[in-house]
Amino acid sequence: MSTGRRNAELLEVFATLADTLVDDYDVFELLQTLVESSVELLDVDAAGILLADAGGELELVASTSEAGRLVEVIQLSAEEGPCVDSYRLGVPVVVPDISAELSRWSRFGRLASSEGFNSVFAVPLRLRKVTIGTLNLFRSKPSRLDDYETRAAQAMADVATIGILHERTVRAGDATREQLELALQSRVTIEQAKGVIAFMASVSVEEAFDRLRKHARSTRRPLADVARDVVERRLSF
Repeated sequence: MSTGRRNAELLEVFATLADTLVDDYDVFELLQTLVESSVELLDVDAAGILLADAGGELELVASTSEAGRLVEVIQLSAEEGPCVDSYRLGVPVVVPDISAELSRWSRFGRLASSEGFNSVFAVPLRLRKVTIGTLNLFRSKPSRLDDYETRAAQAMADVATIGILHERTVRAGDATREQLELALQSRVTIEQAKGVIAFMASVSVEEAFDRLRKHARSTRRPLADVARDVVERRLSF
């Protein structure tokens, strides 16, 4: 892809994100749009965002694939892997070939390979000296991000950070922690709603999530609110 084409697509992505990042924006819609845009723009096969709770424990809040989500969940339970290291150190962690790092992250490496992922790039969500999570990009083939992709990935991470730490929500001293806690709690409800829809409609989890998002968009309601209605059986698909 030419540099001009890449730049045009990057501008389009940020225009879309800017439209999402408005008053009373839905943080989950913002983060989900961001990971999906990362896959389209950066030629990766899956992407996910991890956020830290008040105790510093990481939780998955957005992902483009169930395989990628599984890898990250296991990575967290094992407390190892490039995404965890990126968060702890506050720096990007690039793994062009996961198989070459099995001695360093054995459990993560084996699971990632079994799910078809052979390279991973973790970018911290940082504001000055505070790291609140990571943007994680997966590829099926061993490879590196080029200079353009590296800069774009950092820009994506910066947008996610700005979205979470919006100035309207951090005026009070504890607002950052409260915002993250709310995001993590709401994510649990969204996951429950995906399961309910998948079971009731006999569809895949991916299709269930797509239906949930489409309804939230069409009714202009926060995704977490729609998910809560599904879980509490006030809404069905």
